[in-house]
Amino acid sequence: MQDGAASRLAPLLVRILLGTEDARGSELPIRVRAWDGSVIGPATAPTFVIRHRRALRRLLWKPGEIGLVRAYIAGDLDIEGDVFAALGAVQRVMRIGDQPIRLSSDDKREIVRSAVMLGAVGPEPKAPPEEFPVGRRGQVADGPLAVDPVFFERMLGPTMAYGCALWDDAVDLDHAQGLAHAAMAARLGLAPGARLFDLSRGWGSFSLYAAAEHGVRVVTLAQSQRQAEHLRQRASQAGLADRVDVRVGDLHAVGDGQYDAIAGLAGTEQADLLNSGSIVPRLYELLAPGGRLLVQQMVRRPGPHPVRRTFTTSYMFPENAELRPLGEIVTALEEGGLEIRGISALREHHARTFRAWAANLQRHWAECGALATPGRARVWLLYLAASALACESGRIGVHEIYAVRRDREGRAGETMVEHRAVYRR
Repeated sequence: MQDGAASRLAPLLVRILLGTEDARGSELPIRVRAWDGSVIGPATAPTFVIRHRRALRRLLWKPGEIGLVRAYIAGDLDIEGDVFAALGAVQRVMRIGDQPIRLSSDDKREIVRSAVMLGAVGPEPKAPPEEFPVGRRGQVADGPLAVDPVFFERMLGPTMAYGCALWDDAVDLDHAQGLAHAAMAARLGLAPGARLFDLSRGWGSFSLYAAAEHGVRVVTLAQSQRQAEHLRQRASQAGLADRVDVRVGDLHAVGDGQYDAIAGLAGTEQADLLNSGSIVPRLYELLAPGGRLLVQQMVRRPGPHPVRRTFTTSYMFPENAELRPLGEIVTALEEGGLEIRGISALREHHARTFRAWAANLQRHWAECGALATPGRARVWLLYLAASALACESGRIGVHEIYAVRRDREGRAGETMVEHRAVYRR
């Protein structure tokens, strides 16, 4: 049915979603169903369902990514079918953050006229409760990890691995994560008696693997007491309580070195650590001579990067966790005294990992919404889908960086662990 509210939505949405330069003679790249059941747009296009006029008010006040995101997370706007295809159809909007779309005076008058006729004019709706306050920096108590751990078990899988899986020979997500863990352990040279520091601040999957399969002693960081208690319980159930030491906080909670290896997966909670070059000297101090550092880190393209409020900084990670180019991270590691020994691109692997997590989340959608909030579940699905698309298009990437702390004579040999000191004098 094309009569009704939907027919009046077309010119308004074309201008809001496409902007003045692209709107002339253009059709909507999506299918839209209005609150009265009327429909516009190509039958084969992904469908956005406007459940309430409030969704239009959000787009009128914030015509761009933030308005679209707020409408979706609040439940005023829904997506039917393939969320990846839906976001792909409006990627232009999802790239501009809170920058307003440029509209002419005629466009603005037409939008206001359409909005009045649709009954969508009114004060700006409040942001969803899942949105961080403007200007908030650092981790927040009600951030993306502050939900029931079972939520992440459903989304990430039984092992709760929070890093980039390796898919070359994998048959499913769990297999791919197991291959990734084995490859990282080999690169780090883990052996019985070695000391490993896991700075990922995820759910300890690699820590438990390293302790169980390689007999190492692990210190791992958790972001919250609740997360730490869950990780300690998992370690105890696996008989690893004496090998896995869980500490809450940042690098100040680690204590003194020296560690034979430091690992950091592509989990987002380590981003604010690695993005700051000031912590690299601390990592250097924590490594033993000959010790190895292996991190997987999400990066963005080099070039100008205007600071703006985006979906990611508004709902997932605060402003200080913005992605950096690979070169900046490598430079920080080198200036901190570490020698880069290898860099691997994992962009396609991480895109597939994001898609697998999103599939798990959708498979357990009702349960995950109850374990967190419906809005928080929508935040995670939006983040996973948008990140997968960004990886696939090359707008962001994931790199594994392997570095060592040379010994006093400049050698980058194996670390000194029990009964196998390579350079012992």
